[in-house]
Amino acid sequence: MTDTHQQMPQDTPKKSALVKNLPLIAILTVAAVGAYALRDTLSFQTLADNRESLIGFRDANYLLTALAFVGAYIVIVGFSLPGAAIATLTGGFLFGLFPGVLFNAGAATIGATAIFLAAKSGLGDKMSAKLDASEGAVRKIKDGIKEDEVSYLFIMRLVPAVPFFVANLIPAFMGVSLKRYVFTTFFGILPGGLVYTWVGAGLGEVFARGETPNLGIIFEPHVMGPILGLAALSVLPIILKKFRKGSAQ
Repeated sequence: MTDTHQQMPQDTPKKSALVKNLPLIAILTVAAVGAYALRDTLSFQTLADNRESLIGFRDANYLLTALAFVGAYIVIVGFSLPGAAIATLTGGFLFGLFPGVLFNAGAATIGATAIFLAAKSGLGDKMSAKLDASEGAVRKIKDGIKEDEVSYLFIMRLVPAVPFFVANLIPAFMGVSLKRYVFTTFFGILPGGLVYTWVGAGLGEVFARGETPNLGIIFEPHVMGPILGLAALSVLPIILKKFRKGSAQ
């Protein structure tokens, strides 16, 4: 009896850590399985093959279609399943540029927030505490990001070089507040989401010509230029703050 009671305090923290990490483990597991099982399901061809039935269902059940679409998009992003780009096109195709872009950005933000909360409740809090307790270069980087948190978060969302899943995890490990995360995620993905929703809104003509949409349009100069301009505006407060510090010394 004595040995059993002595082991219980040691087992409890391990079980508690496992429970905290279960949401993140579940997301990573479903993401791995989904990447294999759904790799050919959520595709442009699937959308093209089912376009008439989708439009017919939308016309007969608009509210239900909108709710089902937003729910499906949240699941795709929340579990990092393949097909987020196709889902964005579908939002534009079914609902037009507006309210399609709001459905897309809103659903993507909710799904991303689910990943953020799962990571933050598990490894995130522990990682953030370790970074706070660290010294030297690591601590300086953490303090620098914390000082200009909103700017760094916007940069991660606006610059396409940062994978969406990674941009969901890093803030959780850096101790970013939920309010700032949601705000910067929604408005940070809005420019790119607007472009893809616009492409989706024109899919009717693309289908009629038997073509496929140009998803690389976001990297064309006339589109990427304004997005990089927004990223530059996000960097500006950081540069000005460092310049003022340098002048004050």
